[in-house]
Amino acid sequence: MQKYLIKNINIVNEGGIVTSDVLIDGERIKKIAANITVDSKVTEIDGEGKYLLPGAIDDQVHFREPGLTHKATIYTESKAAVAGGVTSFMEMPNTIPAALTQDLLEEKYATGAASSLANYSFFMGTSNNNADEVLKTNARKKDICGIKIFMGASTGNLLVDNYLTIDKIFRESEVLIATHCEEESIIKQNYQALKGLKEVLEPSDHPIIRDEDACFESSFKAVQLAKKHNTRLHILHISTEKELQLFTNLFPTKEKRITAEVCVHHLHFTSNDYEILGDKIKCNPAIKSPNNKEALWKALLDDRLDIIATDHAPHLITEKEPPYEHAHAGLPLVQHSVLLMLYYFKQGKISLEKMVEKMSHAVADCFQIKERGYIREGYFADLVIVDLAEQTTVSKENILYKCGWSPLEGVTFPAAITHTFVNGNIVYENGTTDDSYKGMRLTFER
Repeated sequence: MQKYLIKNINIVNEGGIVTSDVLIDGERIKKIAANITVDSKVTEIDGEGKYLLPGAIDDQVHFREPGLTHKATIYTESKAAVAGGVTSFMEMPNTIPAALTQDLLEEKYATGAASSLANYSFFMGTSNNNADEVLKTNARKKDICGIKIFMGASTGNLLVDNYLTIDKIFRESEVLIATHCEEESIIKQNYQALKGLKEVLEPSDHPIIRDEDACFESSFKAVQLAKKHNTRLHILHISTEKELQLFTNLFPTKEKRITAEVCVHHLHFTSNDYEILGDKIKCNPAIKSPNNKEALWKALLDDRLDIIATDHAPHLITEKEPPYEHAHAGLPLVQHSVLLMLYYFKQGKISLEKMVEKMSHAVADCFQIKERGYIREGYFADLVIVDLAEQTTVSKENILYKCGWSPLEGVTFPAAITHTFVNGNIVYENGTTDDSYKGMRLTFER
């Protein structure tokens, strides 16, 4: 493996920004210091005026393999991820077949090892009748990111609404449980009420059907269960102001037993955007009214919300074009999450230090990922070089998602990602990806 010396770059890390050199030797960061000199052969990169960030870790993506590869594959979406500065991901179990057994889960890890350009981990899936299989994850807690429970509508048999199953898993799990929280009974009531008023539903009806109460009631149940059993709970994609009362900022992320994630689309879009984007921004939980977006930003900045992620969920554009009730829910976002947060940095909404905390440090702390998420000597060299003097416009020509579209098409971001390192290898450089290197399976210090 090559050695790289990044000279005179602004390092954003652990709450500060310092200008320094960084020496990468093999898979890891060997030295961080001013004016590093080396005797051996090294590839030098001029970092003058640029910024070095730890690679983003996205704890919630849907890469669709196996069974839905007409939409995406682990290879295509990991390629988009590294182009966007995401060096590690955690992927969800709702594929075909769903990852409901340890053997099926391990098959996904084998696919990741063969094809992923980014580092990877995969959640164990839960149904109403596989609790014993799920709990075998306890014996593997150092090499699986966690258990996923859909406490709300989902595909196939992944909706878990059997209280005895949920209670058993919350009681006996030794690993993090991540939940999708929407109350199915409330969703159904809202849908029936709205259908009684109008024959044809529209995209703007989505946040009325999947409303604030549906999210809160489900999240409240998850929190109560976690408190009852002292479970390590992580609630995904918080989308409402009402849910924020369930979380605290009295402790750092690494000390919390209950943590929460916010996704970039809930920080960026509001229900006002359905008028132009329609079902392109249909997702679960729904994008809601502007007051929710502002409350989410406030909670992110005061640390009630711990992590920024994407819930990257690609569908073909033809699957988003049918009438509302038949349009698929989900947005492709993993290539543009870092750029979107850099846009908000330029807008004065978030500092670079806080952005790095929420996209890298806190994710590593939350999941107890081993030797990643920070720029530290001895850690894996998962790094991103950003040029804040350049611009990036999202277009069909540079979108790497297999689905080929983005709800952000036409947007110009006031930054560019120039280099992405995964385990010390340059996998993306100035618009070109190198497929010859593959990512590593994440491991956890539990």
